[in-house]
Amino acid sequence: MVWKPHVTVAAIIENDRRFLLVEEETSNGLAFNQPAGHLEKGEDLINAVKREVTEETAWQFEPEYIVSVQLWRRNPESPSFLRVCFAGQCHSFDPNQPLDEGIIATHWLSRAEIAAKHDRLRSPLVMIGIDEFLSGKRHPLTLLESFIDLDA
Repeated sequence: MVWKPHVTVAAIIENDRRFLLVEEETSNGLAFNQPAGHLEKGEDLINAVKREVTEETAWQFEPEYIVSVQLWRRNPESPSFLRVCFAGQCHSFDPNQPLDEGIIATHWLSRAEIAAKHDRLRSPLVMIGIDEFLSGKRHPLTLLESFIDLDA
């Protein structure tokens, strides 16, 4: 069998030292996460993160940087995830847009408030990503190149 990690994107969105998180239903109960999700067929990473933020928060997201590319696995029996973590700004909130299935609410939380919820974070990558962002990690979006449907 061929091993393949799940490719996901996540958005770190900070405004006035508060971060936008979603509260979502998981198989382990309610959890907090950055707006995040899976790359879909035919989609590039930047469009994936824009779509995920809109679907999960009703905000339009403009990525400005890549914070990190993270390979994560909870334990040897769990699936692996290759997660591209973006940072950027939101605009154009649509209060009438329903949130993605499983999203209970959105929250603007400080780092301390997020750290206090450590047992309810979707994964350790939530806090790691925020700390990487706060430490100043920034990589240009030009690091990403997409060659979808490119003729050989």
